[in-house]
Amino acid sequence: MKIAFLFPGQGSQSIGMGKDLYDKFQEYRQVYEKVKNITKIDVEKLTFEGTEDILSETKNTQIAVLTMSLAILEILKKYNIEADISAGLSLGEYTSLIYSKALSFEDGVKLVQKRGEYMQNYVPQGNWQMAAVLGAEDETVCEICKKVKNGFVSAVNFNCPGQVVVSGDEEGIKEFQTIAEEQGVRKIRLLKTSGPFHTEKLAESSRLFRNELENIQFKDFKTKVIKNIDGEIYSKTDDIKDILAKHIINPVKFSKGLEKMIEEGVDTFIEIGPRKNFIRFCKKTKNR
Repeated sequence: MKIAFLFPGQGSQSIGMGKDLYDKFQEYRQVYEKVKNITKIDVEKLTFEGTEDILSETKNTQIAVLTMSLAILEILKKYNIEADISAGLSLGEYTSLIYSKALSFEDGVKLVQKRGEYMQNYVPQGNWQMAAVLGAEDETVCEICKKVKNGFVSAVNFNCPGQVVVSGDEEGIKEFQTIAEEQGVRKIRLLKTSGPFHTEKLAESSRLFRNELENIQFKDFKTKVIKNIDGEIYSKTDDIKDILAKHIINPVKFSKGLEKMIEEGVDTFIEIGPRKNFIRFCKKTKNR
């Protein structure tokens, strides 16, 4: 059996997520305390007692989802459940890097805190939206994006066969929907995120985050990690700092990452986070 851990990103959050585990496991609670000491953010209160609006703010979502994922890892560690390889969707890549020991717990938490702040505070003015496009090929979605003339829209998350996320302004997304429906796309669903993530619109966030990465010391990988930027496994020659900075303004190739893990012989995928989206992604990738 070859196991892969899959870690979620922004959009998977919900009030109360992980409360049952928090109440049951001391190891789980300790992670929340460690994150609070590092960030000065009370993730417990934010996640269990806050509002959806506050939790959905990028600076809060990213640290909350990371904390839950890291806490679940402690429970799995207690029961000797380990992975040979891991991947994360956007934000989730940081959980992978921490799990692999390439990035320390403290540095990883600090980076995600800064990443969330930059991605929230340096978004250009505008009414930004993200939407999941279901039932269309990657190439079709990209071609529709090119046809949009009024506004901005770009394909940003390639999740699995038949599911691509697009990001843009309200006008661009609206025109995209019209063109897509004319071409027979069966469903487009707006997401609980609001920013032109993984597009050039976040160039300033990427630049500032690159400066933060200069202070981080990365170590050798203890387990394999898939890169979002190209769906390949990190190698010793990769410039991790450059990759993570560019990650903010480049599309997420999660589907290619799943294909790579299957190619590597992974037969067991374990999704670690608030929801069960990845299981569906895996099935669609395997059955392609």
